Amino acid sequence: MSSKTGKVYLVGAGPGNVDLLTLKALRLLQTCDIVLYDQLVSEDILHLIPRHVTLENVGKQRSFHPVPQVQINQRLIDLALQGNNVLRLKGGDPFIFGRGGEEIDSLKEQGIPFEVVPGVTAANGVAAFAGIPLTHRDYAQSCLFVTAHLKEGSFDLDWSALVRPRQTVVIYMGLHGLDRLATELLQAGMAPDMPVALIEQGTREAQRVVITVLDKLYQESIDHALKSPTLIIIGSVVELHNKLSWFN
Repeated sequence: MSSKTGKVYLVGAGPGNVDLLTLKALRLLQTCDIVLYDQLVSEDILHLIPRHVTLENVGKQRSFHPVPQVQINQRLIDLALQGNNVLRLKGGDPFIFGRGGEEIDSLKEQGIPFEVVPGVTAANGVAAFAGIPLTHRDYAQSCLFVTAHLKEGSFDLDWSALVRPRQTVVIYMGLHGLDRLATELLQAGMAPDMPVALIEQGTREAQRVVITVLDKLYQESIDHALKSPTLIIIGSVVELHNKLSWFN
């Protein structure tokens, strides 16, 4: 253990495009001692890190968790106690489906100093690169972010909240449960012809946008062989994609 405790920085890497990285995140990437990064962090961002900095891939992708969360928490504590300035690099924003709160809770309990550096969350960045405003005076007055990761084969979602009128719903981690997701939304009263956008590799050069409607959602994902990371946007604002699309 070092006589001087290091500091942990929880940093959002954004949705993938290197130009969306914040200035503070870039500065910290180039001055820290060690980086613990998620699987979803893009290679372009990792290439910005100097070669002398130690990199540790801790996974954190759907169905791929080589390092349990409890172990990640302890690793951050141990490295800081050794005197390292540690950068915990997360896709998107640390406090939006990133489990950042759990990690800093562990640091706080051990008296480890930390900072949180926000990042552009996928909903915001990917929607912008797809030409889909999440709110619009004529289409949507509210926006709801949810994660649709299946737990023991089922969702833990308030379906009535998801089908409210004049609302945009952005779904993280929902690609592998699309058939169930569409069925539940239809049963909750959402219109079968509700516009839906499926955006694969959003903000990156390989970005693909598939526009469909709710009752064709699952089949379209199969037909286009979509893979993670794919963000799902549901709502009337999706109709604006063809008019406002600008990337690729």
